[in-house]
Amino acid sequence: MKIEKIVIGAKFGSAEAEVAARDVANTFLQRGCRVYVLSPISVNGAIPLEAIEDLGDAGLDLAITLGGDGTTLRTLRHLSDETPILTINVGGNRGILSEITLEQLPQAISQMESDNIILEKRIRVVASYNGEEFPPALNEIYITRSNLTRTANMMIKFQNDTVTQKMDGVMISTPSGSTGHSFSLGGPILHESLDVLIITPVAPMYRLASIVVPDDIIEIIPSHDCSIVMDAQVIKYAEFNETITIKKHDKRAVFVRLKKRGLRQMSKMGF
Repeated sequence: MKIEKIVIGAKFGSAEAEVAARDVANTFLQRGCRVYVLSPISVNGAIPLEAIEDLGDAGLDLAITLGGDGTTLRTLRHLSDETPILTINVGGNRGILSEITLEQLPQAISQMESDNIILEKRIRVVASYNGEEFPPALNEIYITRSNLTRTANMMIKFQNDTVTQKMDGVMISTPSGSTGHSFSLGGPILHESLDVLIITPVAPMYRLASIVVPDDIIEIIPSHDCSIVMDAQVIKYAEFNETITIKKHDKRAVFVRLKKRGLRQMSKMGF
């Protein structure tokens, strides 16, 4: 794997992660790499960026995150292509998406340079509304009523089927997100490599189980104004009786893995 141009980001507000990110940046600078660092990280010899979007078409070989899953989700949302990402758990909680700790970085570099790695590809989802496409999500898109005093009627269309029922909201999850909010709502755990989506109703009036569907277009028409939440980090809004479209994003998330595992997320969750 070629490692000539990389970007490094750290968990917001974590001094530990920022110090670690500087050390990692220096490690790659010493190897002659072109290194971009995301604010607030600052390293002599590295190119500072306020946001990943500032890279444009830089043609990165690798992205590195230091933090927890939130840092990884934020970074992936702004990668416009399938740049491989190496996730380092620094100050995160479970670090379900993380691959290594800081101490394992030399081993990771050695394996990447010798092509002794696995590039694990996972689907992402993207929502669009009123002609605007929102940032993609790795885990899930949650559509929920804006007015918490009134229960919305949700019409859900997928392939040739339509489900309509009163509910608080509906969550569209990827296999990556199957061990997150979807799981806490009673959804199934899916292998991360599958090309399917999970439709999970949230507090339906009549019990409605999660539905696993091919990664096709899903349309949701709410009877009340709704919030559209991407990976619990970005919120957009939609008006009642208007169509919200959700589909697989055309670019996948690509993770650098040092070895093959089974259901990776289950082991991270302690099962």
